[in-house]
Amino acid sequence: MAERRAFAQKISRTVAAEVRKQISGQYSGSPQLLKNLNIVGSISHHTTVPLTEAVDPVDLEDYLITHPLSVDSGPLRDLVEFPPDDIEVVYSPRDCRTLVSAVPEESEMDPHVRDCIRSYTEDWAIVVRKYHKLGTGFNPNTLDKQKERQKGLPRQVFESDEAPDGNSYQDEQDDLKRRSMSIDDTPRGSWACSIFDLKNSLPDALLPNLLDRTPNEEIDHQNDDQRKSNRHKELFALHPSPDEEEPIERLSVPDVPKEHFGQRLLVKCLSLKFEIEIEPIFASLALYDVREKKKISENFYFDLNSEQMKGLLRPHVPPAAITTLARSAIFSITYPSQDVFLVIKLEKVLQQGDIGECAEPYMIFKEADATKNKEKLEKLKSQADQFCQRLGKYRMPFAWTAIHLMNIVSSAGSLERDSTEVEISTGERKGSWSERRNSSLVGRRSLERTTSGDDACNLTSFRPATLTVANFFKQEGDRLSDEDLYKFLADMRRPSSVLRRLRPITAQLKIDISPAPENPHYCLTPELLQVKLYPDSRVRPTREILEFPARDVYVPNTTYRNLLYIYPQSLNFANRQGSARNITVKVQFMYGEDPSNAMPVIFGKSSCSEFSKEAYTAVVYHNRSPDFHEEIKVKLPATLTDHHHLLFTFYHVSCQQKQNTPLETPVGYTWIPMLQNGRLKTGQFCLPVSLEKPPQAYSVLSPEVPLPGMKWVDNHKGVFNVEVVAVSSIHTQDPYLDKFFALVNALDEHMFPVRIGDMRIMENNLESELKSSLSALSSSQLEPVVRFLHLLLDKLILLVVRPPVIAGQIVNLGQASFEAMASIINRLHKNLEGNHDQHGRNNLLASYIYYVFRLPNTYPNSPSPGPGGLGGSVHYATMARSAVRPASLNLNRSRSLSNSNPDISGTPTSPDDEVRSIIGSKGLDRSNSWVNTGPKAAPWGSNPSPSAESTQAMDRSCNRMSSHTETSSFLQTLTGRLPTKKLFHEELALQWVVCSGSVRESALQQAWFFFELMVKSMVHHLYFNDKLDAPRKSRFPERFMDDIAALVSTIAGDVVSRFQKDTEMVERLNTSLAFFLNDLLSVMDRGFVFSLIKSCYKQVSAKLYSLPNPSVLVSLRLDFLRIICSHEHYVTLNLPCSLLTPPASPSPSVSSATSQSSGFSTSVQDQKIANMFELSLPFRQQHYLAGLVLTELALILDPDAEGLFGLHKKVINMVHNLLSSHDSDPRYSDPQIKARVAMLYLPLIGIIMETVPQLYDFTESHNQRGRPICIAPDDYDSESGSMISQTVAMAIAGTSVPQLTRPGSFLLTSTSGRQHTTFSAESSRSLLICLLWVLKNADETVLQKWFTDLSVLQLNRLLDLLYLCVSCFEYKGKKVFERMNSLTFKKSKDMRAKLEEAILGSIGARQEMVRRSRGQLERSPSGSAFGSQENLRWRKDMTHWRQNTEKLDKSRADIEHEALIDGNLATEANLIILDTLEIIVQTVSVTESKESILGGVLKVLLQSMACNQSAVYLQHCFATQRALVSKFPELLFEEETEQCADLCLRLLRHCSSSISTIRSHASASLYLLMRQNFEIGNNFARVKMQVTMSLSSLVGTSQNFNEEFLRRSLKTILTYAEEDLELRETTFPDQVQDLVFNLHMILSDTVKMKEHQEDPEMLIDLMYRIAKGYQTSPDLRLTWLQNMAGKHSERSNHAEAAQCLVHSAALVAEYLSMLEDRKYLPVGCVTFQNISSNVLEESAVSDDVVSPDEEGICSGKYFTESGLVGLLEQAAASFSMAGMYEAVNEVYKVLIPIHEANRDAKKLSTIHGKLQEAFGKIVHQSTGWEFLSCEYFPV
Repeated sequence: MAERRAFAQKISRTVAAEVRKQISGQYSGSPQLLKNLNIVGSISHHTTVPLTEAVDPVDLEDYLITHPLSVDSGPLRDLVEFPPDDIEVVYSPRDCRTLVSAVPEESEMDPHVRDCIRSYTEDWAIVVRKYHKLGTGFNPNTLDKQKERQKGLPRQVFESDEAPDGNSYQDEQDDLKRRSMSIDDTPRGSWACSIFDLKNSLPDALLPNLLDRTPNEEIDHQNDDQRKSNRHKELFALHPSPDEEEPIERLSVPDVPKEHFGQRLLVKCLSLKFEIEIEPIFASLALYDVREKKKISENFYFDLNSEQMKGLLRPHVPPAAITTLARSAIFSITYPSQDVFLVIKLEKVLQQGDIGECAEPYMIFKEADATKNKEKLEKLKSQADQFCQRLGKYRMPFAWTAIHLMNIVSSAGSLERDSTEVEISTGERKGSWSERRNSSLVGRRSLERTTSGDDACNLTSFRPATLTVANFFKQEGDRLSDEDLYKFLADMRRPSSVLRRLRPITAQLKIDISPAPENPHYCLTPELLQVKLYPDSRVRPTREILEFPARDVYVPNTTYRNLLYIYPQSLNFANRQGSARNITVKVQFMYGEDPSNAMPVIFGKSSCSEFSKEAYTAVVYHNRSPDFHEEIKVKLPATLTDHHHLLFTFYHVSCQQKQNTPLETPVGYTWIPMLQNGRLKTGQFCLPVSLEKPPQAYSVLSPEVPLPGMKWVDNHKGVFNVEVVAVSSIHTQDPYLDKFFALVNALDEHMFPVRIGDMRIMENNLESELKSSLSALSSSQLEPVVRFLHLLLDKLILLVVRPPVIAGQIVNLGQASFEAMASIINRLHKNLEGNHDQHGRNNLLASYIYYVFRLPNTYPNSPSPGPGGLGGSVHYATMARSAVRPASLNLNRSRSLSNSNPDISGTPTSPDDEVRSIIGSKGLDRSNSWVNTGPKAAPWGSNPSPSAESTQAMDRSCNRMSSHTETSSFLQTLTGRLPTKKLFHEELALQWVVCSGSVRESALQQAWFFFELMVKSMVHHLYFNDKLDAPRKSRFPERFMDDIAALVSTIAGDVVSRFQKDTEMVERLNTSLAFFLNDLLSVMDRGFVFSLIKSCYKQVSAKLYSLPNPSVLVSLRLDFLRIICSHEHYVTLNLPCSLLTPPASPSPSVSSATSQSSGFSTSVQDQKIANMFELSLPFRQQHYLAGLVLTELALILDPDAEGLFGLHKKVINMVHNLLSSHDSDPRYSDPQIKARVAMLYLPLIGIIMETVPQLYDFTESHNQRGRPICIAPDDYDSESGSMISQTVAMAIAGTSVPQLTRPGSFLLTSTSGRQHTTFSAESSRSLLICLLWVLKNADETVLQKWFTDLSVLQLNRLLDLLYLCVSCFEYKGKKVFERMNSLTFKKSKDMRAKLEEAILGSIGARQEMVRRSRGQLERSPSGSAFGSQENLRWRKDMTHWRQNTEKLDKSRADIEHEALIDGNLATEANLIILDTLEIIVQTVSVTESKESILGGVLKVLLQSMACNQSAVYLQHCFATQRALVSKFPELLFEEETEQCADLCLRLLRHCSSSISTIRSHASASLYLLMRQNFEIGNNFARVKMQVTMSLSSLVGTSQNFNEEFLRRSLKTILTYAEEDLELRETTFPDQVQDLVFNLHMILSDTVKMKEHQEDPEMLIDLMYRIAKGYQTSPDLRLTWLQNMAGKHSERSNHAEAAQCLVHSAALVAEYLSMLEDRKYLPVGCVTFQNISSNVLEESAVSDDVVSPDEEGICSGKYFTESGLVGLLEQAAASFSMAGMYEAVNEVYKVLIPIHEANRDAKKLSTIHGKLQEAFGKIVHQSTGWEFLSCEYFPV
């Protein structure tokens, strides 16, 4: 076997399976549980399919028709079929932020505008899977959900939590001492004291009817009812879900597309005051980014003038609209950075004199001197009054200042007050501009891919700040441009700013800056629409200021916005003749050339009307070539014509009043036409200026055109610089997009010729233009593509669905559109990395599909699919689909696939027979003709076996081909008259199947997108054709199903062939495919989808055979399966109501099973039972998905599965996740339904039984017992009754049973020589909780029938599992939770396991080596290879700091809650175990065989009593134990004597419990035990003996033992004895009294020992005396000697311990020599005199004291030969540790003859080795006997 390294041979188990077949034959057909994994149902008549191969699924639709459910109503009804309202198409109105939605006023719109508006206003079309939220993808066990489900849990009472603390305990002791008279006064053995105490204590409550003779059945029944009442329904609510990263099946619903905002900042302007107030002042605010040299917001205009000042301008300003009175604004910043400044500019009314002169008074006058300068001020005021009267409509620049925004935000954030006051003035600029970088995340949604080197700055959470700006800079007339501003701003950040030297204008501007609230009231959008929550229109509004983001923002448009900003920049009139000095520019937006054609679309500034027809720029005094800093904002009409233009008129304003001079003189004209070749004209312009009014028809031409007879300034040179910027969701401003939309609209409107740019496109070359414009889309800018994404995709889809008719020809653009879509989607994916979810789905695309996409012409408002929402469909011819496939296509296909079925696409390398069988299987299976024909088997074009069917397939394809040859002329006659149209999903599938090369690659990269489109299209199609209720088989045409099959098959092929190269891509592809199939299960023929799943499986299996290292691929397959199983109707898909074979009788009754008393009946019925519990063929076919899940589990957990152990956690989590979701699913809460669901997981029990040797050993933490010792390999087959062989049970004196090593060896199969890898604690725990869930919810009768069929071996295996569960779910105790809380690690218990998993599991070093040697150490991206998630997860857990932050210091309440949950879990888990034990016991009673397993049952019961249990559980546990003893009394008293001793110990332990209910049940059990023992043989020596010994050892070892409680229990037992009428006449009551008094004396001794606890010498002395008092009872004396030995070893007094052990050995030797005379055994004590001088004391065991054959005496395990050997070996060890090597020699002298007699060479060699060591040491120590001064030992 060793040479067979190849994985292929490892995994293909055909050979092994053959062997097993023969073996299973010899087993007379006992269902050899899952060892016959691959030949499941070896006794069945089914053909078998190995687990590694996929089985054929049942045809679900047929099955449901042919197997109608017999139950007409009732809970099971809903499990049979999906609910009728499963899928709905919902049109939900989109949320509109504003009170009225933003749409243009015009009623007539061109098609493009109409489409845009529709795209921004139509309802969302959402496909709702009504129950989707119940699938595992949406139904995680989140903490909150768990908390919800944990409400109302009862508090379980645990003794460990009740245990008093040390100090209170001491008081209790003192109190006791006072109550009982001082014990010192009474000599030992004074009965008086004991009896006095006993008589005075109170008994616990007696159990009613305990002593009645009730029949066993009835007792069982009562116990059962009590156990089943008040149980917690949901097991998983008590179990924390396993640590997982985001589960693979979780798909979040994409965000609703909405308008983009950056981080929002609210700025409120409170006051502006100068030293003098003589005239109105106007202000504007805007944000600038210095680094990007960009203005990043529009202007916010405000003024804070008093009514008096405003009055000065009344003649010039119309009454102010409320919208222009805002004083607060909300700015949005998408890319906050350290470079953002808030710039404030001030203007005043134009007056004579330059800016310096006009600003002078503001700089020299001080407010304080107002009275002194009264006359001067009066003069200034009257001057101002004059200017306002005359020049009130003109402005001049005045002053400016800037605020470094991030300084404010970060300083405000650091100050402690609620709102911060910050003073800023030029004098102290230095201080306030210090940089404080504040690095936290960019808010809302960070759209950028990292800001280059910039610390991102957070504006969402700083403290509001109030700023006072104290100084303004005078505006320099020649420094008005933005360039100058950026220089100033950059300069401001320097410490030695030039600006500081300037003389400031002192003023006080107060503004508040704070993060904007979520939904502020009284807000206006940049278009002045009222944002929702605008309770009163008369309130002063807040303006939202439009952002011009510093870098591109990629968010699709969702609202109508159409704004134009005009920035006049500079004018050069230096060379113009004549007077033109104080120049202003009047800007107008014209719709014609008449002066009256100016449109009122220019937004007003502050305190004026809302819109006006003209705007003037500010005047720079006496400057012939001024700069401007104006921003003019225009509301663009939705539809522009060639006549719309901007008109600029230049005026000279005369500031001085002279005779005959007009106020303004026009000195020039220029203009910009708005449309150029149909596109909006924007950008930088340098225009020539004409001296006279432009002539007729100027508006359609540009001023650059030299018009005849016109005079131009400076010879028609460009002298006026202006920039025009559009912010529009109508105009794309991208030539490629414009061209595409124009062409599509031309088609729609059927308007030819089309003018695009300089071209005129005629109808005959439209097709080539369309195609080239489709391929040119990839050259367009990404930003506009994203902005118009929804419309763009809609149009592309429309072209696919309705091929246009061009010049009478139908033009098929499907392929071109498909390619264009694929390329756009990939661009988005590559460029917008930060925008993906965990499956790599781009958010923008996902939300397009989810909300926006719908089938064209299915708008709910369009009555018929005729000319509807998308423009008339008249010009779209559509035709039968067959005519669309080019003839060449079919030929190619048939060539590539041999001619078995030319319908399938595929590459010549993948003739996937699977697909063929799906496509061609009209209910038959054709795969037989294809077995073993790999790619090379048959030459292309030849058909290996032309079966009838393939010929049929050929005919079908020929029909399809012939339809292609119809000439186009025939079609021309039909043009435009075919009312049908293509279906998008069909066309999409077809295009995808036939595409190749780079197109196919880009479609694969983003397969999820096309899959989701296809599914939504399918649902819409069904919905609009009312087919959602139609039978699934007839919903879609066969041809479409073929395409889907081909598609799925080739994509699965890609996954399999490329998973090593393109790991990341394949992971995405794999999950996309799985989600697609999951979706299809909701709409298509489910049997068909199952067959698709099978075909994927088949491809994977085929590849697995050839892989050296399968784990990556298997991991992908697990993801695939997990996603499919996350379907919300997963349970229904598994046909939970189907019975695997038709049942013989409707309800299998227990009696029918008993009638054939043999456990191995082979009737159909039992066959069915076996099939239900094994991964049999019928099981895997009918419960298809559950079968796949469990098969994966079985294969991965199989110890021989090479290289898969890294996936353990992954596969276990999958099962755990499913079960926990069923558990919390409201649909399955009815127990009857839960039983059906559990039926799908019955094989889980078997699979977990197989893994017993690999499970983490939770029992190791217990010192009571090792794990139940399993059978040694040699008696594995002999099914010997006893599970424990004598050698193993041999215990070594003084310690409790040794920590047995893992019984790993007992299942080693001969084939693989390596140890099993152990699962981690976490994985094992998850597996066990799954097991308990199945046992809890499965139907009991079914379980019982199955148990009846199991062999003793298998039942024992099951008991092992239960034993393990007991330890696994033991209650940790509140103290542990508190301790764990103070630890850094949360899972101290799992820590070791985590380490192991890291070392063994996941990526083991061995694995690493193997991979290296195979040279395939490829990079393993997250979670693909080797379950590397586990590694990551583990490392995270190991690091202290992560834990510290998360886990430290839970609140008191949290700890309480954790303890509450853990207590309930422990109770429920143990009750499930108890239920199962009861079923097993019943099985035994029914079959009247298999008694041998009762020992195992008892062992589990005892183990559970030994653990930390709640009072509730213990009551039921004792009830079960009493029932067990009463049914099988001889079990305890004759066979399992060891167990009897254990039981006594456990019962006594609970008799001393601090909780009274536990005590009363334990005492009842103990009393009944004596009673039963007595009834068997009129004496109960055995129980008497064992109880006494138990008490002694309990007292000797237990730290926190409380005699008061035990005394009460003893009193209870006495009370029972007194009240027991039946046995009143016998000796029984007296014997009980004797026993109780005796126990009580031991108790009193204990109290004495407790006093001396601190003085070890006294304590040992006391123990010695007590032990001496037991000379008449060898067992007890032995117990006490051992207690002493234990105490000595604890204190490292090894010599003394050794002496105790020697005495013990002497005692045993005495007994053995009395019993039988064997030459090699030591002759009683005498033999030991050399070692211990006072050993003769032990000879008291002589005939006169003890008769060895009295029952119950010397029955302990030590009183045997092996016991003696054990004691001696340990004594030798202790002497050796004490350094007394001579004594070692003496001990071995006694041992050697025994071993010689037994011919135990191994032991002898060990002994001689040890002797050699001992004598070696003696030689070294030069002097020998000095060590052996052992004259007196306290023994």
